[in-house]
Amino acid sequence: MCAPVTVPYVRYSTDTAHWWIGRALHQLTKTAGITPKDLDGLVLSSFTTGADSAVGMTQHLGLSPRWLDHVPMGGVSGVVGLRRAARAVQNGDAQFVAVVAGDTNHVDSFRKTLSSFSRFAQDAVYPYGSGGANASFALITKNYMNKYGVTREDFGKICVAQRDNALSIPFAMMKKKLTLDEYMNARPISDPLHLFDCVMPCAGAEAFLVCREDVAKSLGLPAVRILSTIERHNSFPDDPIQVRGGWAVDIDDLWQMAGVKPDDVDLLQTYDDYPVIITMQFEDLGFCKKGEGKDFIRQHTFTTDGSFPHNTSGGQLSTGQAGAAGGHLGITEAMRQLMGQPIGKPVKDAKIAVVSGFGMINYDRGLSSGAAVLARAS
Repeated sequence: MCAPVTVPYVRYSTDTAHWWIGRALHQLTKTAGITPKDLDGLVLSSFTTGADSAVGMTQHLGLSPRWLDHVPMGGVSGVVGLRRAARAVQNGDAQFVAVVAGDTNHVDSFRKTLSSFSRFAQDAVYPYGSGGANASFALITKNYMNKYGVTREDFGKICVAQRDNALSIPFAMMKKKLTLDEYMNARPISDPLHLFDCVMPCAGAEAFLVCREDVAKSLGLPAVRILSTIERHNSFPDDPIQVRGGWAVDIDDLWQMAGVKPDDVDLLQTYDDYPVIITMQFEDLGFCKKGEGKDFIRQHTFTTDGSFPHNTSGGQLSTGQAGAAGGHLGITEAMRQLMGQPIGKPVKDAKIAVVSGFGMINYDRGLSSGAAVLARAS
């Protein structure tokens, strides 16, 4: 993996998702020193391309790939995209696969997306006045707090640390330091969620290139290696309310394939639409046992220059959620840190990173999860 690209985020945009994705691909080829004709593989994720799927987008973008995938899985799309792109390169189906995600954000587009996000949203949530995922995650969060003793102060510590990390990121939406008092006293959204538990929708795009390591070297490109990946969908369907994700099913495979242990990890990039999901990932990825997330939070700073660097770009909670690109933000950030080319503060001597994704909330759970272990290329 090489050539991580971020098209700087903006709160609202009158441009289409096509424009944002096109900008990302233009920058990707420019960074990699190749031409659009060299891109013979494409993985696309977006919520706002309208009637255009990945195949329709190829004409808009002037591409002619021989391998193509459309990954409409929200926050897990980045991990699933890199996983499938790697298989395509490994099998000789493509030499250069662009993994790209982007979305626009008009003044009313987020509401329209929520109203038709899924059949659950159309039938069981939106008609009753719920503004999308907030009510669903309020249910998950309250149940998790009751079950495992996590407090709002614990969640607040995560949010405050991510805001500190975001202050060195030029394109982060949130540019003001956040205190724990401000977090605790912020206006309520859906009990127990308050303002700073929720992401800010915005417009933006993320992309990276998947190719063989020797090809990246021939182009003079710094790169990272994929040590292992997992994905799982509709895990633990018998859980009345979600308290774990699909990572818990396949975590032993993730570490065994990678040949490393949780203690070897220098930084973690989790999907962070809400703090409760971050806490689940700490546990389900093996950094602590189930139910010990609160203790893990209290033991670490999570800042880039502190103990257990986590979401070093600020994550979506402080950088913003550019639609499907939110699932790629942690990947491009991990790549830059491992390559020694961070946009913000560096993680000292970073060699191993874990990125994880989570997405597709229905009523009481997110259906998709995935993770990857990445390493600095030799």
